[in-house]
This record gives sequence, C-alpha cells and structure tokens, in this order.
Amino acid sequence: MTQSRWLPYALLAPAMVFLGVLFFVPLVQTIVLSFQGDAGFGLGNYGKMVGDLNFGLSIRNTFLLVLTVIPLQVALALAMGLMLQKMTFGRDVVLWVWTIPLGVSDLAAGLVWLALLQNTGYVNSALFAMGLIPGPTAWLNSETPVTLFVAVVLAEVWRATAIVLVILVGGLQLIPKEFAEAAEIFGARPWTRFVKITLPLLKPSLQSALILRTVLAFEVFAVVYALGGRNFPVLVGEAYAWQRDNQNYGVAAAYAVLIMIISLAATVFWLRVLRVKPEVQG
Repeated sequence: MTQSRWLPYALLAPAMVFLGVLFFVPLVQTIVLSFQGDAGFGLGNYGKMVGDLNFGLSIRNTFLLVLTVIPLQVALALAMGLMLQKMTFGRDVVLWVWTIPLGVSDLAAGLVWLALLQNTGYVNSALFAMGLIPGPTAWLNSETPVTLFVAVVLAEVWRATAIVLVILVGGLQLIPKEFAEAAEIFGARPWTRFVKITLPLLKPSLQSALILRTVLAFEVFAVVYALGGRNFPVLVGEAYAWQRDNQNYGVAAAYAVLIMIISLAATVFWLRVLRVKPEVQG
C-alpha cells in the first residue's frame, strides 16, 4: 500500500527535476539579474529598458504582430480543420502536407521567405518578367515598413498556423457527430450548427491553441531577424541586441522578464475569456 501511494510522486520526480534544473533555476537567475545594475540592486536596468529608443517601437510592433497574426491563424486553422472533417478520401495526406511547416525551424522559415521577397528574390524576378515592376523593388527595409510587416505576417502565418491546426483537429475529432446530425434533422443551417454546436464544444481546444500560439507570438524573433534585422524591432530582438551588441545582460534580462509578464497576462486573459464551465453533476 505504501509503495502504491508513493508511486505517482516517483513517476513525476524526473519531470520535476528537469523543470527545476532547466526552467525554474534559469528563471530565478534571470529575474535576479534584471535587478542587478551598475549602481547595485535596483530598477536601473528597467529604467534603461524603458529609455531605449526602440522600446516603444518594439512594444508596438510586437503587439501589432500578435493582434494581426493570431486571428488570421485561428480563422485559417478553423477553416482547414472543418475542410478536413468533410473529406472522405486523402485526409491524412492533406493534413500531413499542411503540417510540413512544423518541421521547419523559425530561422529557416525566415530565410525561405527572404529568398522569395528580397530585392533579387523569386517574387521580384517573377514580377519583373511579367512586366509588372520596372526593376528590383526593396520591400524589406526601414523605408518600407508596411511591406516589411506584411512579409513578417505572411511568414508567421505560413510557419505557425499548423500548430493551431493540429490542436483544433484534435478537438474537432472529439465532438460527437450525433449533435450536428440531430441539429441538421431539425433544420439548423451550417452556420447555426457551427456557432451553436461546434464552437462551444471546441472551446477547450481553442483555449489551448490560443494560449500556446499567443505566448509563442510574443516571443517571435528568428523570422523577424531573418527578414528585416533591426529594421522591425520586436521585444525579443531588443533583448538579443542588448545581450549581444551592447553586452548588457541586465537590460536583456529586464526585456526577458517583461516578455514573461506579458505572456502570463495573455495566458490569464485566455483562461478567463474562454473559461470552460464544469459540467453540472446530476
């Protein structure tokens, strides 16, 4: 009896040790480092962070990117997931093709889109060959912030929509088909069935997908760095610049703590907005 009581804790112990060594210890060290400055322990690093010329711009760009990319990815993933539900042949092949971007690293995805959109890239070459542009057009520099932003959005949507898709497909498979069939028999239209049946039952999966994708979106860096470098400042990019270029680990840690706080706030937001009510026990 004693052995069976301690068995769950023994099974959890390796995971807890892993999290403690590789997550909690670095987390505490980063938080402590963010308060250690030249003048001693205090808020000096946070003052330098707020006074950074790119701080406000990086906040704006990061939130603008999140508010643009997340709705697009959820809408696309929902549409793709519902299409898969309707397919009777080749569904696994289509899902496999759609999830190929999951096997591509962030930096590799950014370099792929850089090859497409840079001055001498494939898109410029194709448009020039069709006579639509007079010559190579620069779309990825500080003088063209709109096209640079659109390029980052396209790259992020292509790269990370599959994450949301996989979660939502799993949720759609858990919805009993009898509900939709019964609603159809009683004359409910497709949109009504989607709003009244599919979306409410899909709420737990949507919650998980939105939390995961929002946190990852606030940490976007490699795609932005590959496409625009410092021309499109984001929070993680500024942390990287302070650590590598300025050799100021305290300010870099302050940026990391800020990103963590924003991510936690976003998680709490989705947990409250998409709160799943416990089933009423009869």
